[in-house]
Amino acid sequence: MPGTVLLLAASPVGRGCLVDAASVLPVLAAVPPAVLSGTDTANVVELADPLEPQAVLTRLRAAAAAPGPLTVYVAGQLQLDRRQRLPHLALARTTPATVRYTALPWHWIREELRLRPSGATTLLLDLHADQETWQWLRANPLDSGRNNAVYGRIAPPPSRRTVATPSYMRAVATILRSGHRPPPEQLHEQALARGAAEGAGNGTGSGGPAGPDLVLTAPGPVAGDPHAVIAAAVQSGRHADADALAARHERAAADAHGPASEDALHWTEVRADLAMFAGDPARSCRAWLTVAEARLGAGQPPQAPAVEAAVDRAHHQWGQVRDAGRARELGAALAALRGRVPGPREGALDHVRRELSRLQTQG
Repeated sequence: MPGTVLLLAASPVGRGCLVDAASVLPVLAAVPPAVLSGTDTANVVELADPLEPQAVLTRLRAAAAAPGPLTVYVAGQLQLDRRQRLPHLALARTTPATVRYTALPWHWIREELRLRPSGATTLLLDLHADQETWQWLRANPLDSGRNNAVYGRIAPPPSRRTVATPSYMRAVATILRSGHRPPPEQLHEQALARGAAEGAGNGTGSGGPAGPDLVLTAPGPVAGDPHAVIAAAVQSGRHADADALAARHERAAADAHGPASEDALHWTEVRADLAMFAGDPARSCRAWLTVAEARLGAGQPPQAPAVEAAVDRAHHQWGQVRDAGRARELGAALAALRGRVPGPREGALDHVRRELSRLQTQG
């Protein structure tokens, strides 16, 4: 089965730039696609200093939907949005004041990749953080998803008036240009060793003024993980079996921790995605509405990422419902929820109201 490779390099233009992320893309692009992926053949998507987070999300979503192995290479810098203090990948137009609107929320990456099969997704990351984000990361690990293998490093802020280089990713690319792709954990160790040797040779060492790099080493889920079993069922078209297994885990989590617990809501979210994969947008929409209401009922604020994501996904699935009666019923619930959770994109509530008005004319 062919693999898919997503090469993403992004950093702000101007004074806010901490790392020349795009400088590594020519080196990565010189590596044969099959070597980048570790498969016989591969499709490569390259994003160099993209401008819009929605455009990146579209490419990421398409890559995540590919059935074969997926390898995501990311070079760039992390910044916190001022409102929620959550990590974002800064894009070309990002400034400290516009992170929420011009950068890619890191949890979007986690969400888009979370139902891929076990062992099918690898992230190789070379990230730099500004001072505020660096302090945040000391207490909050970067969550890239429980179902993905993640390797790389996060570097502290470079010295003032200095633009860093993505040396870890450059080391990865140099190793791969030999034409051989070692297993990801070996590639990671070799890249760290190469970077340390080169740093020692030029007197810079590893890390910056704030201390040594944060090394990311997460090999992914172990064999038998229920997410892997569910994903395999989806891949083979056994949608009912996948939903039944997720429903058992949902009930068990609700019995053990309560229906509004994170464990139980996680499985409700899985079932919402499974309904989407099965081609049942009404059931998916209803499940996402349930998740959003449960989170709000548990005291989570309307601007919490998990709440906004649930409402956004319910909204998207509602747009796929073709039965007018079910669309009217779900639309009324969505409109009430949108009144409380408008989300980051303007006009979402107005869109629901317009569509509901159109549906009313259909009788």
